[in-house]
Amino acid sequence: MEPSMLVASTLSLVGQRLDQQRLAELEQQPRSHGSDARCQQLQQLCEPAVQQALPAIVEKEGCVGRHQAHQVQRQQAEGDEAQRHQPEAGPSLPAQPGDEVGKSDHHPLLNKTRPHSVASLRCAILQGSGEASMKNKALKAWLAAGLLMSGGLAHAQASAGADADWSYRVQKGDTLITLTRSWLAAPRTWRDLQKLNRVGDPRRLQPGRLLRMPVAWLKQEASVAEAVFVKGDVQRQRGTASEALTSGSSLLSGDRVRTGAQSSASLRFVDGSRLLVPPESDVALDQLLVLGRGALPAVRLRLTKGGADNRVAPNAQRVPLYELRTPHANLGVRGTEFRVQVEGAATRMQVLSGAVHADGRAGDVGGGEGLLAEGTALSVAPLLPAPDLSALPRTAERLPLRLGWTASPPGAVAWRAQLYAKGDFDRLLLDARVTDPQAAWAEARELADGDYTLRLRGIDARGQEGASADAELSLQARPEPPFVQAPAQGAVSYTGGMALSWTRNTAAPGVRLQVARDAGFKDLALQPGPIDAATYEVRLPDGAYHWRIAAVEAGGDAPVIGTVGKSDFIRGGVDGPR
Repeated sequence: MEPSMLVASTLSLVGQRLDQQRLAELEQQPRSHGSDARCQQLQQLCEPAVQQALPAIVEKEGCVGRHQAHQVQRQQAEGDEAQRHQPEAGPSLPAQPGDEVGKSDHHPLLNKTRPHSVASLRCAILQGSGEASMKNKALKAWLAAGLLMSGGLAHAQASAGADADWSYRVQKGDTLITLTRSWLAAPRTWRDLQKLNRVGDPRRLQPGRLLRMPVAWLKQEASVAEAVFVKGDVQRQRGTASEALTSGSSLLSGDRVRTGAQSSASLRFVDGSRLLVPPESDVALDQLLVLGRGALPAVRLRLTKGGADNRVAPNAQRVPLYELRTPHANLGVRGTEFRVQVEGAATRMQVLSGAVHADGRAGDVGGGEGLLAEGTALSVAPLLPAPDLSALPRTAERLPLRLGWTASPPGAVAWRAQLYAKGDFDRLLLDARVTDPQAAWAEARELADGDYTLRLRGIDARGQEGASADAELSLQARPEPPFVQAPAQGAVSYTGGMALSWTRNTAAPGVRLQVARDAGFKDLALQPGPIDAATYEVRLPDGAYHWRIAAVEAGGDAPVIGTVGKSDFIRGGVDGPR
């Protein structure tokens, strides 16, 4: 195919997969926005579309093998150069099936996108970019730039530790040939492993020995993520189509997850790593791969709004390839737990355990530290300790749910309060950022009575969220108590009695009444049986009294100390619920 036709066809396939909303936002940005920032945003826009389109492009245009001869020559030259710098490697093995250059038993889709085919495709794009006929020349240039900057699936690992080595522990019966067939992608052979690890006899490997396998040599296969929990308004965008995300759904490379108010989603990756997407967030899954024999996940995420709470599964024998990009920082992870928030012109990250590397910074950010990225400026500071929850009530009996705590730790100017299913931090149910040490959730009416976990952390003046404190909370708010109508607080009666009245709850029409001489209801003056009416006449000796009522479900009982209305009255006065 002529270059100009290839360009037009390729750009059409990629353009169909672009995020049109982000494209429109970029087109509206003033040129003064900054060329570096603009280029980075263009790259982030193009890369997911390119990765999704590559298989279709390669299949449609027949690019595979275009530069096969050149590729083989280059590999031979590299091998000769490596041989000159390697020590004696010991006896070699005769050629065996699976040892030929250019063959691979990994995923057929990825076979079509080997580096030489991607290179030829991008080369053709450049050659014909001046000839392609497109109405939107700016879009054409952006897509061509995206193809240049993106290595596609075949180069996906380069952005996440391609220079790193993975250590494989030799098992009984392993040989370099069997390991090559299982783990390495063409054109790598057992001889490459022999040279790299200085193996004397490739037929005999000592069990327990560690062999180096560069990540860039490993096979690649497409992977998926699973939505293990979804609450509220959560949308999955795939290409230009958007639909509600549901629990159990699979997500692919290029998918995007958006959450609405009081909505959240938890995703699980192939190695067990977890991503919690809190309310009002926007996260793209730019890359989902597994390398080698399904042992190494390669995940690249892009956060453009809101937050992302990450728990990356640690493994002593693996090199986790987990990267999170924001408009202000690229973060590489090595088995850790960390949170990231994007707000305005800043990215904030808090490392809870392990370490995270940020591009542009010499050292890693360790556990208990927070990174603030504003433009090109990066700063690291300790996180606040966990707040004190000793004064938090352990039972909530009224709705809307209101919780208060001690204003701590020192240095906190705000707090993040979150309610989870008991002990399950994948299931975020309620979320609030407050400037006073209390939270109120009208949305708690949607929750069933039961046990929950409150997670609370302080926020410092830099906007960094500190360490979390957790407390168990029991919600016992049903049936909801009737609404007290009379008497008013502090009412006085001189008639020898006091009429108490309340609204009726159709779900729990009966009530239980207590009248006490003390506010703690330890000295009861009156406790009649269940009352089906909405009024009750109290006749007691002169004095100050307190009264409260609890709803009784039809055919059931209600705790008298529990979900209650409460007030004071005086007989001689008598007084009712607050």
